[in-house]
Amino acid sequence: MSVVRLLGIDPGLRFTGWGVIDVAGNRLSHVADGVIATDGDSAVPDRLRCLHDGLMDLVHRFEPAEAAVEETYVNRNGSSTLKLGYARGVALLVPALAGIAVSEYGAMAVKRAVVGTGAASKEQVEMMVRRLLPTATIKRADASDALAVAICHAHHRASALRVAAGTRTA
Repeated sequence: MSVVRLLGIDPGLRFTGWGVIDVAGNRLSHVADGVIATDGDSAVPDRLRCLHDGLMDLVHRFEPAEAAVEETYVNRNGSSTLKLGYARGVALLVPALAGIAVSEYGAMAVKRAVVGTGAASKEQVEMMVRRLLPTATIKRADASDALAVAICHAHHRASALRVAAGTRTA
């Protein structure tokens, strides 16, 4: 059975969470997780460069076959939403530049895939991520969220493969 490596990314301008898992059939294995932190006192272009460089390092170090990025939610503060969008753009661009297929998932889809309900709390998501990936070292919620995005992608990917296999045999 082949193993596919997935990179999950929870974008943020201050903290971008990342998680790497291996998927073999329906088995998930934790590889690594962490956070890329930027200096809040730095100019936005410098912070985006930091995110770019950190994500490029992850892509080169872990060589994922596919990546998944959490979609941005819109909040009342337009400036914050715009800055989050900048970080999300970098998170989408880096794997794409490396020739890696990138999928996007909304927060509710991620929660549904990991916990079973789109109304799950951050604590419930982290608890299920720890249960599904018991060797995960999660030090920040951002890393847990990124692993959840990777798990969500693994589930959607498996469903798509089952549908494709059913279509070919019919």
